[in-house]
Amino acid sequence: MLYLGSGVSLGGCRLAQRFLLGGRVGEARLGRSEWPWLAAAIFTGGVIAPVLLMFGLSHTAAAEAALMLNLEGVFTAVVAWVVFREHVDRRIAAGMVAIAAGAMVLAWNPTEAVRLSGGAVLIAGACLGWAIDNNLTRKVSASDPLQIAAMKGLVAGGVNIGIALSLGASIPSPTTVGLAALLGLLSYGVSLILFVLALRNLGAGRTSAYFSTAPFVGALIGVLLLGEPVTGRLGVAAGLIWAAVAPRAVVPTGGMAAGAAWGIAWAAA
Repeated sequence: MLYLGSGVSLGGCRLAQRFLLGGRVGEARLGRSEWPWLAAAIFTGGVIAPVLLMFGLSHTAAAEAALMLNLEGVFTAVVAWVVFREHVDRRIAAGMVAIAAGAMVLAWNPTEAVRLSGGAVLIAGACLGWAIDNNLTRKVSASDPLQIAAMKGLVAGGVNIGIALSLGASIPSPTTVGLAALLGLLSYGVSLILFVLALRNLGAGRTSAYFSTAPFVGALIGVLLLGEPVTGRLGVAAGLIWAAVAPRAVVPTGGMAAGAAWGIAWAAA
């Protein structure tokens, strides 16, 4: 419903735009050679990743899951560097190491032997799917971002609803559908348009590094609105991840150690 709400809304906007402007939208349409890249991006980021995320969320606290999602930026930079030979400087690489460390703190289950929790593994798998998606979308980012976002939402939403219905799920109430569509338009649709524009100008690695600030909002909402506890693991992980993604003016050289210390102090308090 989230993806379909995004796709239908953005598709309607694009049709209205083309109708009102007589076909002149100021952005290049997707070319024939770009469709395979977009199709692969939709499959990995619009079908596989969301299913893994939903199952992962059902076994993980919202605040911890939000911080785990920073792995998307790590995986995106690694794929961009290793597969697509995109330049990744030392600061980005060091930040990704800190983010990965924070995610490992969240994924570790202290009540068992050395073993990652199932929900964390599923969320990490979703992040890998979106990382591949981000790099594939980079290949088509010169084209109309509204068309790209609309196609992703329509195809991914349709496929996932088909999967859900085939497994016995039922269509929720009209109120739930409407709210999901609105949330999807904002968090998937508008967000994706801005993300594609950033990919065009910054590259996959840098864009994902900036994008990694978003899960802090999710973690904060989990604590403030859902009443989830501020655990020691959450504090340490938040310190590491914040130190990794904060601007230089906020976290200068050595800031990662300071961030980890802040997290430990928060957890102790």
